[in-house]
Amino acid sequence: MESLKFDLAATPLREVNQYLHSPASELNGKHVVIDNPNGAHNIAVGLKSDVKVTIDGHAGYYAAGMNQLASVVVTGSAGTGVAENMMSGVVHVKGFASNAAGATAQGGLLIIDGDAGLRCGISLKGADIVVGGSVGSFSAFMAQAGNLVVLGDAGEALGDSLYEARLFVRGEVKSLGADCEEKPMDDEARQILVDLLAKSGHADVSPDSFKLFGSARTLYNFHVDNAGAY
Repeated sequence: MESLKFDLAATPLREVNQYLHSPASELNGKHVVIDNPNGAHNIAVGLKSDVKVTIDGHAGYYAAGMNQLASVVVTGSAGTGVAENMMSGVVHVKGFASNAAGATAQGGLLIIDGDAGLRCGISLKGADIVVGGSVGSFSAFMAQAGNLVVLGDAGEALGDSLYEARLFVRGEVKSLGADCEEKPMDDEARQILVDLLAKSGHADVSPDSFKLFGSARTLYNFHVDNAGAY
């Protein structure tokens, strides 16, 4: 794999991002390493080619947002909105992810080795998120489709106003949000969990140690008897 290195201490981020938006025929199969990110915002946003990008350090807001096809690794931690609106590909944060990780993501896989902040997977629309640590309050708020796997604990109001996403939690859940309830782990859900654990480097973790949460489906349509839950 051909490798190319940029140093953000010497090269403007705009120039790096412009290169990463080169035609796919020029980028496919390449490995781009970005040194000294130092928390810069909007690194590797909007990629549309089969390129591997390593952000060697900490990234700021919206790293790898709107990702398509690319594989992006952040060796440190990531700020708010990492992999926001991701369509496909893989984004891997080896440290901590701040608020709204994977927000509105429609496809692809987001892996966070450490903890994730508030609203992880907010309005999730089909992507898969695997968090090796714990997630903050209001995670998977209004999540519509996709899967959130949490190997640690979950904060308050997990899955508030949930639609059809699946939430797998290994640790303790502080509280469930409106219309979120524990579900029986059927064969389909268990296989999805097994596959995601394997893809995220947690194949040794037993799927039987997780609980599954989903929508109670009482908020799909307005019913006056449920008005207090809205």
